[in-house]
Amino acid sequence: MRLVRRRSCARVFTDQTCCRRPPSLYQIHNEDIVSHLYQSGFQTGNYADTLLHVRATAYRLHALILSRSPYLAHLMSTSPQSGSQHIIYVNLDHEPEVTDEGFHHALAYLYSGAALANIRPENARGVLAAACLLGRMDDLCNYAYEICRQSISLETLPSWLEFVDAIPAPSDGSSTPIIDHQHPRTAVFGPYAQRLREDVFNFLVVTLPNLVNYGGQATPTTPLPEGASQHPDAGRETLLQVFSRVPFDLFKAAIESPTFQLGSVHSRFKFAKDAIELRKQGIARGTGAEETVVLAFGGNTGQTGDVLVTRKLRRRQLWKVGS
Repeated sequence: MRLVRRRSCARVFTDQTCCRRPPSLYQIHNEDIVSHLYQSGFQTGNYADTLLHVRATAYRLHALILSRSPYLAHLMSTSPQSGSQHIIYVNLDHEPEVTDEGFHHALAYLYSGAALANIRPENARGVLAAACLLGRMDDLCNYAYEICRQSISLETLPSWLEFVDAIPAPSDGSSTPIIDHQHPRTAVFGPYAQRLREDVFNFLVVTLPNLVNYGGQATPTTPLPEGASQHPDAGRETLLQVFSRVPFDLFKAAIESPTFQLGSVHSRFKFAKDAIELRKQGIARGTGAEETVVLAFGGNTGQTGDVLVTRKLRRRQLWKVGS
């Protein structure tokens, strides 16, 4: 028995030792080169052969490194060259999602992965947009997207709802038609736009009801409203306030989704009615359209079916002009 224990310990020690092997000479050499390129090349601009203008900023960079991006390689090949120096202009007038900070970090990533250390929830969407624009930066796109996905919370939801409102909603033909439009603001994200839309949707219908404790009671220390005999459902009130500001296509998809579990179908129907009443005072006010919710019944069984949300344009009142 003792021999077995000693061998097991020795094996574990050997495995751990193998995992802690020092970097090879090749790894050290490669890391030194990348570090030099980042420090001396990107941050300092030494021996630059390319002047890149973007909005109010000018970068002194290197054509060989920039050619890693198909977008920048095309600009360099089609822009005039002054002597031995390339001069390129990146026009971002129609790309508001590509922020100055995001573009800076995407450029830095062309030189070194050290740029990843500067990506945070506050700038990740701008980095993702810039990486998608520059092209052939899948690793950076996936890294920034994951930070974006993890940043979706009750506090950041208003910003994400505004973003999602600019993304055309997918349709499988089974739901009430919604007028579709392609917004140039989100086109730069490519497939990541729909992925982020799905993430926000999942947060609304799955994560948020649990987060606000929908169906639970308010804390005992919460004072009761005058005349009330028990604590109101604080989670439901929070959820109603959120859904009163959700863009219609997302609101419709969420209410009709079977994954939006609010108890019984009747509970979901009542929630939708209350949310629509709040929406009339806010997001749906002055749109010229009327939102309604119906409870559909299926076949001859008499059983309750689905909760359906519709939106119809209000008819303009016609005035008869007397002769």
